[in-house]
Amino acid sequence: MKTILRSITMTAVLGAIAFTSNAQIRVYVRTRPVEPVVVRPAPPDRQSVWVSGEWAWRGGRYEYVRPHYERIRPGRHEWVPGHWRRVPGGEAWVQGHWR
Repeated sequence: MKTILRSITMTAVLGAIAFTSNAQIRVYVRTRPVEPVVVRPAPPDRQSVWVSGEWAWRGGRYEYVRPHYERIRPGRHEWVPGHWRRVPGGEAWVQGHWR
């Protein structure tokens, strides 16, 4: 009986960990950080797209991820830039993505 109870408990714990690790965490701030000014260089080739600067939540704060060129991904044709979205209590960053 103890073995079955232990197995059920471990399955529940592992399931909870797997579920929460896939959940999207939304962090908001009252005042959005200031984006640095970046001069866009010429593209390295015709197969590259400018990916604008992003914000990543690290160490309890938003850190700026510098803009750069990326090669166009197969099956994708456009980079949709990230943006700040107004949420109750402040603003949250919505990451950019390929469309």
